[in-house]
Amino acid sequence: MNFFKLRVFTLCLSFSVLFCGVGQAFLRVGTAKDIITPPSLDNKPVGVFGERMVEVAKDLYARVLVLDDGNSKLVIVTYDLNCLDVATPILRSRLKHELGISHEYFIPLATHNHCAPIQIVPENFEYGRWLANKIFDLVKRALENLTGPVHLEFGNGYVYHLLSVGNAPVDYEVQVLKVVDSAGKVYAILFNHPTHPLQLAGKDNVIHPGHPGYAMDFVEKAFDGCIAMYADACGGNQFTKSFMHADEAVVIKYAEELSREVIRVANEKKTPIEGKISSSFKVVSLSLAKPMPREQAEKLALFHPMDIGFVPYPDHRRSSNWIRSLLKHYREGIPFPNKSSDKICTDDGFLIEENPDGREYPCRYEESIVAKIGNFILVALQGEVCAPIGMRIKDAFRYNYPIMVFGYMGEHNLYIPTREIVRLGLYQAKVIQEQYASPVGWAPTVEDEMVSAVREQISEIIRVSE
Repeated sequence: MNFFKLRVFTLCLSFSVLFCGVGQAFLRVGTAKDIITPPSLDNKPVGVFGERMVEVAKDLYARVLVLDDGNSKLVIVTYDLNCLDVATPILRSRLKHELGISHEYFIPLATHNHCAPIQIVPENFEYGRWLANKIFDLVKRALENLTGPVHLEFGNGYVYHLLSVGNAPVDYEVQVLKVVDSAGKVYAILFNHPTHPLQLAGKDNVIHPGHPGYAMDFVEKAFDGCIAMYADACGGNQFTKSFMHADEAVVIKYAEELSREVIRVANEKKTPIEGKISSSFKVVSLSLAKPMPREQAEKLALFHPMDIGFVPYPDHRRSSNWIRSLLKHYREGIPFPNKSSDKICTDDGFLIEENPDGREYPCRYEESIVAKIGNFILVALQGEVCAPIGMRIKDAFRYNYPIMVFGYMGEHNLYIPTREIVRLGLYQAKVIQEQYASPVGWAPTVEDEMVSAVREQISEIIRVSE
C-alpha cells in the first residue's frame, strides 16, 4: 500500500471512529411538518365534545421525526388531535408495504387535543382517510431529507400546574429529547407532560390546538430551524389546574410555563446518546371483571332502549351500548371476554368478536411499543394510561437508563385505570363499557398487569440488544 492510499485509509478510519464509535452506528435525522386542519369545513366535522366544528382559530399540525441508524428507521409522528383512530391501520399497512417500515418502528403520538375533529364519528371517517394520506406524504418527505450524523440528548424537568383524580400522587415530570449535531444545531425537540391539554372555554365548536400548540410554537422560536413535537405522557387521570377550559390568555400562560421548562432542559448539555435502533410491539392482555348477573342486567335494561343496536358518538344513548351488549351475550350464548385482547375495536369504537374488515392491523387492547436507541428507551402506550402506571414504569428503569414514556399512542383512546380508580368506580374505569360497549368492566388487577407486562417488554429489548 503506497503512502497516499495509506493516508486515505487512515482518514476514513478516523472519520468512522469519530462518528460511529467501535461497533456503533451513527444516526441520521429527517423531519417534516404540515397543517392537518380539515381542508374544508363545509360539511362541518364533529368535534371531540360532539359539537360541529364551524371555525378555525388556530391550525392543527402533524410533525414527523425519523431517526435512521443505517439499518433501521424509527418513525415518530405527533399530531394535534385527540387520537389517530381511523388513520392508524391505513398508515401501518402503507408504511410496511410501500416504505418497508414495520409497525413496531412506527410510533404515532397524540397531543390529546379536544378542540379538533374526532375520528370515531362515522361522518369524520373520510377526514381520517385524508389524514392517513397526508401523514404518509410527510413521512416520505422526512425520509427524503435525512441528514447527519446527529446524536440525542435526554433530560427532564417539572411543571407543577397539574391536578389528579383517583387518590393518586401527581406526576409533574416534563421529559425532553433533543436531536442535535456536533456543531450544536438542534434539529428536533420531542417533549411530553402527563396532562389533558387546556382548551378554549366556550369554544367547543372551534378548531384549536390547545396549550401544547402554543408551547410548540414557543420552543421552535427558541431554537431556529428546529421542529418541536409535543405528545402527552401518561396523564389519563391528570388535568391542568384550570381543568381543561380557560380563556386564551390562560391557555397561553400554561403554554409559556411548559415551554420555558422545555427550553431550560434543552439548553443543558447532556451526555450524547447514540447507537443502534431496535423496537418491539406487544399487545398487553389485561384482565376484565365478571359480568353483571343476568337478572340484574334485565332490570337495568328497563331504563334504556334495547332495540337500537350500538349507536355511535355523539349519540347520548352510546353510554348504554354496554347494556345491550351484555344482554346480547346472555341471550345468544356469546362467551364473555376475560381479557381486553379478546375483542377487536372497530373504527367507531365498538368492541366486537371478529375482525370486521379483515384488516391487516386490527385494533386490540392494550398496544405497547418499546424502542431502544443506544441506551435510551422510549415507551409508547396506547390510550389514556393513568399517571401512576407511567410513574411506576419510569421509576423501574430511570436510574440505569434514560427512559421516556408516552400514552395516547395509535388507534383509539381507551383509559387504562389504576386499581384505586377501578375500586372507586370513577369515569376512567367506566369508559371501557360506557364508550366502547364492553359487556364487562376492568378487573382490579389491571394496573399491576399493565406495569408488569411493559417492564418485561423493556427488559427483553435491553437483554436482546446488549
